[in-house]
Amino acid sequence: MNEAPPTALEARLLVKKYPGVLAVDGVSFSVPEGTCFGLLGPNGAGKTTTVEIIEGVTRATSGEVFYYGEIAGDRFRQESGIQFQNTALQDHITVRETLDMFRALYDRQADLAHVIEQCSLGDLLDRDNRKLSGGQRQRLLLAVALVNRPRLVFLDEPTTGLDPQARRNFWSLVQGIREEGATIVLTTHYMDEAQRLCDRVVIMHQGRAVCEGSPAALIESHVEPEAVELDCTAGEEERMFGGTAWRRLRSGKRLVVYTQTVRDVVERIHAHDRGDRRALVIRDANLEDVFLATTGTQLEEHP
Repeated sequence: MNEAPPTALEARLLVKKYPGVLAVDGVSFSVPEGTCFGLLGPNGAGKTTTVEIIEGVTRATSGEVFYYGEIAGDRFRQESGIQFQNTALQDHITVRETLDMFRALYDRQADLAHVIEQCSLGDLLDRDNRKLSGGQRQRLLLAVALVNRPRLVFLDEPTTGLDPQARRNFWSLVQGIREEGATIVLTTHYMDEAQRLCDRVVIMHQGRAVCEGSPAALIESHVEPEAVELDCTAGEEERMFGGTAWRRLRSGKRLVVYTQTVRDVVERIHAHDRGDRRALVIRDANLEDVFLATTGTQLEEHP
């Protein structure tokens, strides 16, 4: 029987208050070693503030952070790597010089050749930082987060602003890092990204953790596995689905019906439309549906 991995990181009742704003409201979670853990939510949900408290960038109003069972301190700082949401790189120096500069800051150092290979930077080493594309810059920032051979890596919205292909390339890099044994904490407002990368997620809304679990478990517990989307009025919804057991969620004119039997839902819609063909979208349920179910709000931030 396999033993459960040790807890690499634990946040206990984190609170952050600003004048007139409760940015983080009693957030707690734990991250097993070797997993990818996601903090999800729209901008303003409190996820970046939560991570900045854990990283030591922002001081908590109250709460504690533990690293392998002890208060996060010097060992945590030496063994963690951070890719911040916004990082200013030094102008007029190359990618190679940037990596050398950041690596020199640590007693614990990675094999730089391996980091360069991990992040696919071999062809960019002599390029000035100012001449990097968005995807190349994110790969360099990931490499900077790895120069101290971290056991724990923080990625704060690392693919914001990247085109779809660059996002998927970055996902492959993250999966490779995780396969080498690192524990990853990812913040994102892209639900497809979290569903692809994360073993376990917390969905945040207005500073609170509203639900936690594996993507599959959250989908199973909050919505059915398949979804049918259509535009209809509230009156049409009641005539079509009133009295049925199907879970329904509405965002403006858009109605989503969750089911295990898509055919039954479609037949009911077509029977109501009396031969007219209403435009439908049939898809698998996903974490964005869980967000809508748990917060009552449609997450509309897409790449």
